[in-house]
Amino acid sequence: MITDKSSPVSEAPGRAALTALFRRARPLIMGVLNVTPDSFSDGGKFLDPGQALEQARRLMAEGADLIDIGAESTRPYGGAAPVPADEELRRLAPVLPSVVSLGLPVSIDTMKADVAAWALDLGAAIVNDVWGLQRDPDMARVVATGSAMTVVMHNRTHADPAIDILADIEAFFDRSLEIAAKAGIGRDRIILDPGIGFGKTAEQSIAVLARLDRLTSFGLPLLVGASRKRFIDWVSPAEPQARLGGSIAAHLIAAENGAAIIRTHDVAPTIQALRVAQAIRSRR
Repeated sequence: MITDKSSPVSEAPGRAALTALFRRARPLIMGVLNVTPDSFSDGGKFLDPGQALEQARRLMAEGADLIDIGAESTRPYGGAAPVPADEELRRLAPVLPSVVSLGLPVSIDTMKADVAAWALDLGAAIVNDVWGLQRDPDMARVVATGSAMTVVMHNRTHADPAIDILADIEAFFDRSLEIAAKAGIGRDRIILDPGIGFGKTAEQSIAVLARLDRLTSFGLPLLVGASRKRFIDWVSPAEPQARLGGSIAAHLIAAENGAAIIRTHDVAPTIQALRVAQAIRSRR
């Protein structure tokens, strides 16, 4: 769970609310909002700004603590077409300000420093970088200039079943934390994400979830996004929209093993599952 109560250097819009949320004992719920035509699970459903805002309100009503907005598919098994920054901004421009105005802390899911800087100016409280500050050389500087937090996610260009995936994640995080420190990003502003499904075989994703507590040694909040991922299909064949049961099972294990934030497409059932699990644990 997140227990760091240190005060940020300055408060960006949404950051004060985010800091208060971090004092909760239970994992925070990050609702997913994809404004993309090709995301693996819900591509095309929320391209219309009105539908996107309606979905953001639905996530909020269901109990999401944060909303993560992305305008470029980074689906972990590949095949997504790269999106130029101007197209990413075109998709986000009619949506992001309205979502920020709802009052929940907003995370911008982007690997581009220019898009991150634009979103931060409009009030985003988190930069969620699927390449952990290691792809765009300007990303760390952009994050450092404000008071926003950043999600450092582990990634690989391809899966290698022969490697020790936990050791690889640890080495990746060490590099990212070094980049962050050199840029002046305080550790109190960093969240680590092992990147379930990204550059990993299904077996490796399962191994990461099973041994997630090993990553708590960094002393930083852990985010886990296993929602509808393909490793679920490997265990129990199902299309993305039919992977709710597997997603919840993975997220309950992640919470048990130290996840502080759960990133999910399915907010209400995930919260229900976490509450029931907590109620049962409290009677042990």
